[in-house]
Amino acid sequence: MKSTRLRVILAVAAAGVALTACSPGQAGTAAIVGGDRISTGELDSNVKEYEDALAKAKVPVSELQFPGSVPQVVLFQLATAKRYIKAAEQQGITVTEAEIDQVIAASGGEAQNEQRMLQQAVAPSHAREFTKAGLMLTKLMAKYGGGSDQEALQKGQAQAIKDLESVKVTWSPRYGTLNNERSEQSPQLFVDAGRFGAIPPAERAQ
Repeated sequence: MKSTRLRVILAVAAAGVALTACSPGQAGTAAIVGGDRISTGELDSNVKEYEDALAKAKVPVSELQFPGSVPQVVLFQLATAKRYIKAAEQQGITVTEAEIDQVIAASGGEAQNEQRMLQQAVAPSHAREFTKAGLMLTKLMAKYGGGSDQEALQKGQAQAIKDLESVKVTWSPRYGTLNNERSEQSPQLFVDAGRFGAIPPAERAQ
């Protein structure tokens, strides 16, 4: 049940977008994205909501084969969505609520979209924001010629990565040290387990 979209997001991040692994200056901070704080309380709330939703859907975390523990991957997704939105907004990219509705409708409706997001470590209450972030990134790449043509797509991705690099992210070391050299041999998002990152062998990515 690996999510293709999650792999795409992680691939974009690993393609050259450096995410600073220093400690945010504020106590109770899980990460800071372009100056905006993600508190540990916000993260804890998202993790609880996400785990409750997984339990309700009867989906074992081990089936999802995430490249990290639930807190690590949920935090990474929260930060990534914020980063996409900020980078796109800085380039004048906007999306309307109607456009977000169209994307959700095309994916089978709100309920199916939320279920799909569960496979991407996104809590139901953030499914719409994550959909918005993906749409804004798509528009950002399209601005630079990122269409269906492979060459154009690569051009759009390359310029979008530069825009993403302008939105700095810092992480609390309690969640581990970001792995900037992910590979098949070292697929984890964070190379140091950190305080909340211990991953049972059954839940490690294959």
